[in-house]
Amino acid sequence: MKKTVIIYGTSTGTCEDLAGRIGAKLGVDNIINVTDLDDSVIADNDNLILGTSTWGAGEVQDDWYDGLKTLKGANLEGKTVAIFGCGDSESYPDTFVGGMAEIYNAAKNAGANVIGGVSTDGYTFDDSESVVDGKFVGLALDEVNEDNKTDERIDAWVAEIQPSL
Repeated sequence: MKKTVIIYGTSTGTCEDLAGRIGAKLGVDNIINVTDLDDSVIADNDNLILGTSTWGAGEVQDDWYDGLKTLKGANLEGKTVAIFGCGDSESYPDTFVGGMAEIYNAAKNAGANVIGGVSTDGYTFDDSESVVDGKFVGLALDEVNEDNKTDERIDAWVAEIQPSL
């Protein structure tokens, strides 16, 4: 596997925990908070695995606002990006994991090869900006209502993305 970093934004610790679990499955110990993201992190890594929780009306976690600026200003040509997000599909069924969409758009517009879309089958929600062509733009996780599905979802996603990393 090429040089990989997992970058997360978290307010309650859930996304940080998920980043650690994904890192353990991938064998990646380079896991950082998005507050530590800068141009050198991007330059030093071939693969970026980006995670956010979703807040408000489907927005990224607060620390991601500066991280998005960094992504938007970077040249991600030749970089592989995979995205994961957590949300609450029961309390926020209209904006479930919507924060992933902002990261996806920033990475795509900066030239990244974004991998790891996940079918919406088996998820219960009404709408999400993170659904493109019938798939989530990354791994959608709900630790509030569907934590019993998290390990299985992480395993399936890691198995899908690992050959491309």
